[in-house]
Amino acid sequence: MYPMNCNPRYLRLTTSGIPSSQSLASRWHLTLGAVVCPLAEDPEGEEVPVINYISTGIIRCRRCRAFVNPYVTFTDAGRKWRCNICALLNDVPGDYFANLDATGRRIDLDQRPELLKGSVEFVAPTDYMNRPPMPPLYFFLIDVSLSAVRSGMIGVVAQTIRSCLDELPGFPRTQIGFITYDSTIHFYNMKSSLAQPQMMVVSDLDDIFVPLPDDLLVNLSESRNVVETFLDSLPSMFQDNVNVESAFGPAVKAAFMVMSQLGGKLLIFQNTLPSLGVGRLKLRGDDFRAYGTDKEHLLRLPEGSFYKQMAADLTKYQIGVNVYAFSDKYTDIASLGTLAKYTGGQVYYYPNFQSSIHGEKLRHELVRDLTRETAWEAVMRIRCGKGIRCTSYHGNFMLRSTDLLALPTVDCDKAYAVQLSLEETLLTTQTVYLQAVLLYTASCGERRIRVHTAAAPVVTDLGEMYRQADTGAIFSLFCRLAIEKTLTNKLEDARNSLQLRIVKALREYRNLYAVQHRLGSRMIYPDSLKFLCSYGLALSKSVPLKGGYADAQLDERCGAGFTMMALPVKRLLKLLYPSLIRIDEYLLKPSAQTDDFKNIMKRLPLVAESLDSRGLYLYDDGFRFVLWFGRMLSPDVAKKLLGADFAAELSKVILSEHDNEMSRRLMRILKKLRKSDPSYYQLPYLVRQGEQPKEGLLLLVNLLEDQMGGTSGYVDWIMQIHRQVQQNT
Repeated sequence: MYPMNCNPRYLRLTTSGIPSSQSLASRWHLTLGAVVCPLAEDPEGEEVPVINYISTGIIRCRRCRAFVNPYVTFTDAGRKWRCNICALLNDVPGDYFANLDATGRRIDLDQRPELLKGSVEFVAPTDYMNRPPMPPLYFFLIDVSLSAVRSGMIGVVAQTIRSCLDELPGFPRTQIGFITYDSTIHFYNMKSSLAQPQMMVVSDLDDIFVPLPDDLLVNLSESRNVVETFLDSLPSMFQDNVNVESAFGPAVKAAFMVMSQLGGKLLIFQNTLPSLGVGRLKLRGDDFRAYGTDKEHLLRLPEGSFYKQMAADLTKYQIGVNVYAFSDKYTDIASLGTLAKYTGGQVYYYPNFQSSIHGEKLRHELVRDLTRETAWEAVMRIRCGKGIRCTSYHGNFMLRSTDLLALPTVDCDKAYAVQLSLEETLLTTQTVYLQAVLLYTASCGERRIRVHTAAAPVVTDLGEMYRQADTGAIFSLFCRLAIEKTLTNKLEDARNSLQLRIVKALREYRNLYAVQHRLGSRMIYPDSLKFLCSYGLALSKSVPLKGGYADAQLDERCGAGFTMMALPVKRLLKLLYPSLIRIDEYLLKPSAQTDDFKNIMKRLPLVAESLDSRGLYLYDDGFRFVLWFGRMLSPDVAKKLLGADFAAELSKVILSEHDNEMSRRLMRILKKLRKSDPSYYQLPYLVRQGEQPKEGLLLLVNLLEDQMGGTSGYVDWIMQIHRQVQQNT
């Protein structure tokens, strides 16, 4: 309907029909809002055009400061333009003037991407800078206590960083630095004139100071040899360390002091509960008595004020934090993750990390983090057309003013949700416009402004709002709202409020058609929302929301919550309702065609009935694979895929390629699935039918549509919702 809109991967509305009045909006219970992923990867062959208007400057509305876009109109023979956001008539600067043709279009329209495309990027002049653009900067804060050494994490991290040095964005301006810590803090002088790095130890945790402030952050291309020497020797440097303490808070403060001049990305690798200095934490995670009481949500909040305050300071100085947490014990992800939450970062959680098993996952995810295109020192604002406003924002960021999101670092794997509301009782326009603008520094050193514009029709009919609904955007918002609710309420309250929204929405839809159709006891919903109940059930069974004390460990819950708050729509939907496919038939075919691969991608319902004990199935939620070997699966297949270990207990077997076509084919399937979404790496877990408790933990608990340990199955859930919908119709 609006061909000049930006691609929905950048901006999606929960419904493309905007209600014309507040009374109509109040009957739409699926939240009016949008999901914005400003740096989403460009669709194939459709790069966002970069425009450099040095002579004219960037054309913006005088009143609302919106950027010129395909929906502005030109009048007065091309001398004026009307803003589509606030309707003000603006003068066209002389340098930007062009005559209009008979239809009122500018004659130079074909040379003006900003007037043709919904997504463009302007090179920003100096008045968009508070300071010269910063170079890309990567700072690594690495735990070297006993548990970190034992898990093998230090070796994997050091090798991975070393392998990425050529691919870090921003060559030759890229800056790099390192701090390691246990009960003391170790700084490293990486000055290019040194043959090897010098280590300086600070043990006074109450009064942290930075020794040699100038040589702790160095230009990577100048100090390349010193950095490589350091990374090569790092694993052996601490191999005999028996220190079990963690001065995490003071180490973060030290990193902040080193980075605060420039800003950048701080990658933290943490293996134990912070035990010394500021920010030390207590073992509070295993208090099952709190569940079901008013104190339950406090376990999911950071302890004390240190972490939130530290995050505010980091954001102020343009430092974004990614937390990599590894531990076999409680490490209080609720507190650690706060550093990522308010600095636009993310949390990677690897429970029980062992490098021999999980090393590959860490390696891939760290490579992705270090090499993906990153926007630095960014801010984002969303402008809405007349009569509409943004009321709340949800995701990982710090709100700098009422509507400015501070994002020290942004990339293609981060999305933000916003709720919209009507400011006026009645909208007088036929169309509403939204414009999401990201001002940032590109790795090449240019300051850029990325502008995404979308239009949506104003509708007077609730039925039309339902027909235009977008389940993906709705659940991106629902998910973020539900996770936020778990930070102030019990898990049960968060699940109930989600269910209530779905019931109200379906009841409202039923009332629309109850008179003209004799519905009896049938359940009705629009085609656009046919998966509403499936995703509703999936969300209430997701790790951050499901069950109670015994159903998920606290760290796992909080880690999943931080991750889901940042996920783009497509990835979130896959995590909520993963794919289950049968692959043995494909592997046994004499010669596999590419079409056959498409056929095996037929997703099965997540119920135990989908599993045939003669088959081999692959479960994929975007974060891990589970390969389920049926009890009656031909031993020949198992032997070809697993080699000599085919009869062993599968938890001890690591999947690798064997020298036969079937094994190669399986590896190709896994590779193809990973390639389709490289933001996380799925590690394969193997399980045999009947192998308990492993089968239950890895697969059966994720068959969402089945009844499981006191939770509803899909049929019960639908019946429950249906009964509630009918109660008041």
